[in-house]
Amino acid sequence: MASVKAATWIGSISVLFWGTLALLTKLSGGEIPEFQLMAMTFGIAFLLMCCRWLLSGHTGVRYLSQSPLAWCIGVVGLFGYHFAYFKAMTLAPAVEVSLLAYLWPLLIVLLSALLPGEKLRIQYIVGAVVALAGCWLLISRNTDGFAWENLPGYVVALSCALIWSSYSVLSRLVRTVPTDAVGWFCGVTAILALICHLLWEETVWPEGEMQWIGLVGLGLGPVGIAFFTWDYGVKHGNIQLLGTLAYSAPLISVILLIFAGYGEATFAVLSASILIVIGSLIAGRAKSRAVAEPEMLTD
Repeated sequence: MASVKAATWIGSISVLFWGTLALLTKLSGGEIPEFQLMAMTFGIAFLLMCCRWLLSGHTGVRYLSQSPLAWCIGVVGLFGYHFAYFKAMTLAPAVEVSLLAYLWPLLIVLLSALLPGEKLRIQYIVGAVVALAGCWLLISRNTDGFAWENLPGYVVALSCALIWSSYSVLSRLVRTVPTDAVGWFCGVTAILALICHLLWEETVWPEGEMQWIGLVGLGLGPVGIAFFTWDYGVKHGNIQLLGTLAYSAPLISVILLIFAGYGEATFAVLSASILIVIGSLIAGRAKSRAVAEPEMLTD
């Protein structure tokens, strides 16, 4: 149980890093085309893992030899999610896309019940739904509501949620694949994003030190370390609790933007904070009961 707890804590580090996504994107200027930004940040993530390999005394080539299933899960998960997300942004308003895309933590909680040895507890569902309500309250402040003419964008946004939740849950099936292999998945994702950029976008380079700091920060944190710790967490930790905790990311984003002077504290932010915390506590209590039950049986 100690190793599961440690892996869950490691996985939760990803949520903290994803919470910095909005602020770092703001610092990067917000003018870099999506696929160019994706290529650059995933390239940085790959270089970050290369540094780890070199410090360990090898080049990481040993991690290239993975099963086709592992490669499919890794590349489709990382590249497929971002491709679908950017595409959805061109077909529907950003707020509505974000609302639908953020169904992925709830889907993780539900889909994880299909994994061998996993049991879906009602507390996880309740916790995830409460946290989802807080997340939607937080994001939907600037929306005018859903419209039928944006239906294609909504469908693609839902596919984002399905892709990332499937990636997270299916990673459990290849848990023997070391997290170092994710470095290669990031490298392939960077190459695919670069191809998309060259086909559809014009190159825009960051201007000034602050924009470069934001860009490098994205590659090291939300795109780099976050994907590595998430991989370890969903493979070896409490995946249902991680799914619920993931709803803290947009809350962290808003709080950081407020402290940085890019936003203001409102009643909606306070209400969303309360709901997300309550949802996380409910899920956390479910975890505690799951640990206690085997102990009671042994008594």
